[in-house]
Amino acid sequence: MSEIYLDSEMLQQLNSTVQLHFIEWLKAQHFDIRNPSHIVAQHLHDQSTIMTLITTISTCFILYVFYKLIIANPYNKFIKPVKFEIGIPVPIASNWKSKRVTSKSIKDPSNPNHIQCYCPATGQYIASFPSKTKTELDDMIQRAEIAQSKWSTSSMERRLRVLTSLREYILSNQEMIASIACRDSGKTKLDASMGEILVTLEKLQWLITHGPSVLKPSRRPGPTNFFMKWYKGAEIRYEPLGVVSAIVSWNYPFHNLWGPIIDSLFTGNAIVMKCSEQVVWSSEIFVQLLRECLIQCGEDPELIQLFYCLPPNLEEDSNEETANYFTSHKAFKSITFIGSQQVSHQILRCAAEAITPVVVELGGKDAFIVLDSVKDLQSISSIILRGTFQSSGQNCIGIERVIVSEKNYATLVEILSNRMNASPMRQGSDIDSIDDIDVGAMISDNRFDELELLVKDAVSKGARLLCGGSRFQHPKYPQGNYFQPTLLVDVTPDMKIAQNEVFGPILVMMRANDTEHCIKLANSAPFGLGGSVFGSNMQECNYVANELKTGNVAINDFATFYVCQLPFGGIHGSGYGKFGGEEGLLRLCNAKSVCFDTLPFISTQIPKPLDYPIKSNTKAWNFVKAFITASYTRSTWQFVKSLLSLGKESA
Repeated sequence: MSEIYLDSEMLQQLNSTVQLHFIEWLKAQHFDIRNPSHIVAQHLHDQSTIMTLITTISTCFILYVFYKLIIANPYNKFIKPVKFEIGIPVPIASNWKSKRVTSKSIKDPSNPNHIQCYCPATGQYIASFPSKTKTELDDMIQRAEIAQSKWSTSSMERRLRVLTSLREYILSNQEMIASIACRDSGKTKLDASMGEILVTLEKLQWLITHGPSVLKPSRRPGPTNFFMKWYKGAEIRYEPLGVVSAIVSWNYPFHNLWGPIIDSLFTGNAIVMKCSEQVVWSSEIFVQLLRECLIQCGEDPELIQLFYCLPPNLEEDSNEETANYFTSHKAFKSITFIGSQQVSHQILRCAAEAITPVVVELGGKDAFIVLDSVKDLQSISSIILRGTFQSSGQNCIGIERVIVSEKNYATLVEILSNRMNASPMRQGSDIDSIDDIDVGAMISDNRFDELELLVKDAVSKGARLLCGGSRFQHPKYPQGNYFQPTLLVDVTPDMKIAQNEVFGPILVMMRANDTEHCIKLANSAPFGLGGSVFGSNMQECNYVANELKTGNVAINDFATFYVCQLPFGGIHGSGYGKFGGEEGLLRLCNAKSVCFDTLPFISTQIPKPLDYPIKSNTKAWNFVKAFITASYTRSTWQFVKSLLSLGKESA
């Protein structure tokens, strides 16, 4: 909270509200507060006693709220957000009109070495941007380094002022932010609200609330050596790295861009972002927002740089290889990569030249496990549909496989089939239509052949296609990139779709014999990012969670480990390293180990037997041996003997 106002009238109103709720609760427990004799018989002595109890509880609650909002985070008391604005981009204005693109290539056919931006949902041209060069990158890094040299010593109050200002801006401009993300990625506004805005606000609020304590020096136990432990202190001090970088994917153009920037600013770093060439238009606007916020907060906007370029195979000069130059740049102290396995190999080769540490998040094949103990399959079906088709399935922690134990498999298949066929999901662009839309477009149509082949391969091996299965030409947006929401059941591990990341709107269902078989199927894919397990037996759910070979697991929920600001990342084919949460912040810091004297009258001295030139190797050896023995022996007698030997050899 940036500012808290609690006057006497508000406190009285809050107290009355809590009392009313508590009285209602007592009634629900069958306490008749209108009958004092009944209360005496049951629990209390008289009417005034229960009212005193209610008032006491209400007061404690108010004090708890006050503590959490004000005292627990002292920065909340005086950090006021700064207001800032930018103009509304033309392509999200109502009744916006633009030509349809003739080519869906990211390379602008009319402007060599330019990146073409168009709306995936409608096929409308948005803008064209020149692919940036090596020289421009060097200039960006130089400006970022200058800005970071000052920002590295910025106070926590300055950093939090930027974050609180960003938080307030998002809260006040949700529709504009969602519409920009929709225009550039083809998703629906609802998908943008949950997948872009909610998670970004949660990240900001978490950093504002918990970030300062994470970056405080971490006091450590220090040495166990008997002599040193009395006067030697030890701690870790977290310092900014310098200029860092992140190379992010297109599926969440707002959140994937802002996330690494927020972390880098909070840890005192500058950042050069490399956005996907698929979402350059929205990335330019979202970075403009961040830079404007810095300006209005009195900070240097050069802390944030945005870079983008054509892939090496599309550059005019095949020798330019700007993308490889970016990832091999020696100025970067850390790189975060969110993308595909294929691209990661090249990034890691380039980063190795500069010995730059890289966190790699490569997507997954997340399993959604439904155990026999599940009670409400109808509710489960809603979670499955949302987790599979949100953002048209283009979600690294989206549901890729629904693995159901024998007892519930047929029933859940029937429920999902009925829901998807009786009320087919409506596709389209909800920022261009008054119609209700369920599923938006995919970023590109370049994988439609692959998706259709995966479905055909599965069907040829025994899977049943109950809905969809192919591309969809929208009658209103024929140039849009739409693939039908698909339901494919009876999938087995030998089918290609069970082993390869779909990253599209295909719901895959697999039958398991029992809990152990569920675990085996879940671990059979060469990925390990996330997963979910549902059941009413918590002991069984925890057992499954422990057995899954993944970096993240949600129990009786879907993907909330990401919202909880836990460290996020995978294992196996899903990459390595973590971003997000405490670990994600500390990864962007130099963890400097510092030891010091805690007692001012004691300091380290070189004992005479060890001082150069050594007068007697025998005496020196005996002295060190006695020192080591006294420091670590568990025998009292050995300790006493060693102390006597130390005195003898010191003479």
